[in-house]
Amino acid sequence: MLKSKKAEVIEKLASSLQNSTAVVVCDYKGLTVSELEELRKSAKVKDTSVQVVKNTLATIALEKAGMTGLDLKDTNIFVWSDDVIAASKVASDFAKANDKFTVKSGYLDKEPADAAKIAAFAKLPGREELLGMLAATWMAPIANFTIGLDALRRQKEEA
Repeated sequence: MLKSKKAEVIEKLASSLQNSTAVVVCDYKGLTVSELEELRKSAKVKDTSVQVVKNTLATIALEKAGMTGLDLKDTNIFVWSDDVIAASKVASDFAKANDKFTVKSGYLDKEPADAAKIAAFAKLPGREELLGMLAATWMAPIANFTIGLDALRRQKEEA
């Protein structure tokens, strides 16, 4: 790869990583191309990016993005997103479905995270689920009020 191409890859990756809140580093050794395409498709649904990058280029890009301390060895694939839970879920769910895919480490909210912390974030409900819970909580008093009014109306009609 030419130096200019390497610099372009580093800049593009660094700017993308800098704007994300979650970066998950996984080992993909032994996966087929079709299995990796499944990962990319499931990530795309959750607005998450997936890319295989050489370790030296990834290290430079991570340092430019302000994320230092990751020890990149062997084969690595990067999963990143603006949503911490989405990136964690994409990586963890794919790891559960494929024995050859393992979550190594990453960054969550610009802080280093190990595989256990990423798995813990993956168990949390997603943004849409949390918004649904919040809406249900806000609607509960209104629903109870209307039920009470309806019961009062029935009582008045019977009397």
